[in-house]
Amino acid sequence: MPIPQLSESDLKLLGRYDTPTICNVIEVFKVRPQTSGYMDGRIRACFPELPPMVGYASTATFRSAAAPRAGADYAGLEQQVEEFANLPQPAVVVIQDLDSPPVAATFGEVMTTIYKGFGSAGLITSGAARDLEQVGALGFPCFSDGVICSHGYPQLLDLGVSVNVGGITIHPGDLLHGDANGVTTIPHEIASDAAHACEEFAAAEQVVLDYIKAGNVTPGGLNEARGECVRMIKALGDRVRANMSTTA
Repeated sequence: MPIPQLSESDLKLLGRYDTPTICNVIEVFKVRPQTSGYMDGRIRACFPELPPMVGYASTATFRSAAAPRAGADYAGLEQQVEEFANLPQPAVVVIQDLDSPPVAATFGEVMTTIYKGFGSAGLITSGAARDLEQVGALGFPCFSDGVICSHGYPQLLDLGVSVNVGGITIHPGDLLHGDANGVTTIPHEIASDAAHACEEFAAAEQVVLDYIKAGNVTPGGLNEARGECVRMIKALGDRVRANMSTTA
């Protein structure tokens, strides 16, 4: 089955909002449990100052603990970037390090420069990062489980397979959103609607924030503001779920 491709405008719209807002909006669709679909705290932003990353998973497995039986370091890299063209764009490289714990860095300056040059929007690995200053200068979002100074015996193994990163399974072509707060998947079937629901959800939360910022707060006033926020979010959820049922 072909992987759905969001319009460029919808991708840009998703990129305007932080990942917690995206997670909140996904919840109103009630398409998955509220404790699933996002990576756990092992996966952290290497450059939390960068804006949100949005793109489609280009997956691979990796190890670096022992010398390969044949082939050069990072064998398969050319094939990996070539396969970007078989996915919706932009690609987000997602690499599962099969060494546990990781013994060397999954990526550094050279790999990320190559990925960015081929149009990738970012990289996520269950392994480690290195060359942080150089990669940071690229403005290329990366997420990892730590930092290790050496690359060991780097080997890209299987490309285009399901991988486990941050406690969840990522399939090739999954839509991903990540920022300083972490990484979440966005179900394809609600991705466009979720992008357009973010502004309304943020407006609902703003009711409470505006009340507090205005000063002269009371418990009763807070209760009213929170009640209005809940009402607005419920109305949003009712509407988007009704739209899902009529278009199914």
